[in-house]
Amino acid sequence: MITDVPGVLAGHWTGEATGVTVVVLPPETVGSVEIRGGAPATRETAVLDPFATVEQVDAIVLTGGSAFGLAAADGVMRALAEQGRGFPTRGGPVPIVPAAAIFDLVVAGDERPGPDEGRAALAAAFAGDAPLASGRVGVGRGASVAKWRGGEHGTTGGVGSASARDGDVVVGALVVVNAVGDIVAADGTSIAASQAPADAPSFPDEAPFETTVDRENTTLAVVVTNARCTKLECHLLARSANHGLARAIHPSHTRHDGDLAFACATGTVDAHLDRLRVMVTDVTAEAVRDAVAYHRDTSPDEDA
Repeated sequence: MITDVPGVLAGHWTGEATGVTVVVLPPETVGSVEIRGGAPATRETAVLDPFATVEQVDAIVLTGGSAFGLAAADGVMRALAEQGRGFPTRGGPVPIVPAAAIFDLVVAGDERPGPDEGRAALAAAFAGDAPLASGRVGVGRGASVAKWRGGEHGTTGGVGSASARDGDVVVGALVVVNAVGDIVAADGTSIAASQAPADAPSFPDEAPFETTVDRENTTLAVVVTNARCTKLECHLLARSANHGLARAIHPSHTRHDGDLAFACATGTVDAHLDRLRVMVTDVTAEAVRDAVAYHRDTSPDEDA
């Protein structure tokens, strides 16, 4: 899991049909982001630009509720500030907490995460009472996938995590999969696929398709390594994480998706950047598959 990276914590708050997942990073962690989606719902991502002044990231919030859910980051920021975490200013520490949201408003209805739910997910991360759960929990509670042949033929998504080690170097990823595409295994077989009939078009006619699933799909990835990386190198890792999404989601990064990837480095060991990028790609793809692994054993109706 992403928590296999030393010092990294993660926790969920799970509601009836939406949720929040928080990744807490060790002090001095450097981070960046690459956004490939056309309509992302984000907060504090501009500060992660390689040319921006602030380099360190305290936590990352992934939330349901579309742009409404970004309020969950308020609770995380305030809780971390109470602990003295954050960018030092004359007015006190300002925690750097980038956030991104998936669109789950159709299933979530009026249930939208806010500051209290963000605090709850953060508290779960610090508690660490059990291994981090995957599937329809946290931010993945209201996620769905496989909608590219018609939203009515899609199925449930989720949140997943994976990690890999090469000597002293560890890479972990956490991904919430709310994709328009199918989820495929490394051998190309389907894990979570559209249930459309065989003669259905690859994409339905534009007008009805856009009324059902247009811009309502977002896959969000958080990748963390214990390697030493600059902010620019973290940006390159984020690019590789997006490559990992493309390996496990078909089709991916369409104009109907709002995908992005965060990449962070805690900076405790040296690593070869290109080897690191290969690890990031592989681990991100495995985290996508972990998010919907329950489809192998459980029908969506049984899991709901």
